[in-house]
Parts: sequence; structure tokens; C-alpha cells
Amino acid sequence: MALYDAPYARKYRERDDQLQQVASNQQLIDWLGQVCDRFVHPIDVLDLGCGTGRYFWGLRNVKTLVGLDASEPMLVEARHPIHADRVNAASLSLVHGDLVSHEFAPASFDLVYSIGVLAEHVRLDDRLIARVRRWLRPGGRFAFTTVHPESPSVPRTAGRRLAEWTLPLLPAALSGGLHDRFVAGGMYGDERWLRDRLSKGFAIESLERFRSDVHLHGRCVARKAGE
Repeated sequence: MALYDAPYARKYRERDDQLQQVASNQQLIDWLGQVCDRFVHPIDVLDLGCGTGRYFWGLRNVKTLVGLDASEPMLVEARHPIHADRVNAASLSLVHGDLVSHEFAPASFDLVYSIGVLAEHVRLDDRLIARVRRWLRPGGRFAFTTVHPESPSVPRTAGRRLAEWTLPLLPAALSGGLHDRFVAGGMYGDERWLRDRLSKGFAIESLERFRSDVHLHGRCVARKAGE
């Protein structure tokens, strides 16, 4: 985790302040609050890859909030997140751990959210989605963003351009391998990838494209199903 050392974490925290002038950042805050409003009771929440706690203040009606991150310097900054006076969680705890290996007890949370992490810095695959599902209570929600493979920020290799042109012409049964390469096995996430992955135990409530100042994203809210 040398990249996420103390100087990097400090600059990242300074970026939190700068983003207050960026419309897409406020849109993410509003979206997160709206996800919280889908619950009719105070909720227990996990921020998966919380960084400096950039989005803590967007949550509403929170009983307990857990921030998980693999970088200790980022968690140091998260002790004093932006708009700390507007973080309304009755209890906040910060946990140092890798989201692909750290474990929580089953049915610990009503909401697990992750912004700017999955299918961007961490592969969003069946194993990770199964872990999140295990941590959620019946009816709990998973809210997250991805980088869409059609984002201008994604390298337009010859193979990727070919996949973009070819995939719409092929039946799903014949294009699975090509599509997996198009999304780099979950390092990016488009609508098809998310529907396929979430079909195993989630009902998608909303799935849309969202443009930030950096990427074209997927933005999804899925409800734990089957219990």
C-alpha cells in the first residue's frame, strides 16, 4: 500500500475540500442520502473502501457506521472527515483491512456502499458480491459505483474497440468470453456485467450511467433477495 502513504492521504483529503465545488460530487452525496431514505428505520452501514471518509456526511438516519480501508494513513484522515459536524451516525468506527479478505459477521449491515472503488481499483466479481450479500441483513441494500468500460478514461485498445463493435451483434450465449475481456474480468463494470453478477441473490432497484469529472460510471442499488 505504498501508493496510499501519508502524503498521498493528505492530498486526497485536500481533494475532498476541492470537490465541494464539483456538481457531480454533490450528486453522489444526494444519491447516497436517497438510498438511506429507502429504509424506514435507523440503519447500520458499511463504507467499503472508505478512504478519507469523503461520503460519510451524505448518509442519513444512521445508527452505526463502519469505514473499512486497506490504508492506515487514509483512515487517519478519516478520523476528521469533511463536514465532520454533519456526520449523523450515532456510532462511527474505522477498520483497517482489505475488502477482498476482511470478514464481518453475517447479517451485520442494512446498507453496504462503495463509491469510486469497485470495478475501478478492485475487481467486482462473484466472490466479492457473495461476501457483501453475506454481510447484509434480509432486505439489505448494496449501493455502489463502477467505471463503465465505455468511459473516455478507459484505454481504447484495438481489442476493446473491436469488442464494442462486435458485442451488440452477437447473442449473449456466444459472447460471454468477449464481454469478460471487455470489462477486464470486473475491473470495469457495464450494465450486462452488473446484471449477470447481481442475479445471484440480489434484485436490482436502480441501474444507471453517471458522469463524474473523471469517468463515465455505472451507479447501482441492489436489494438482497431470496430470504
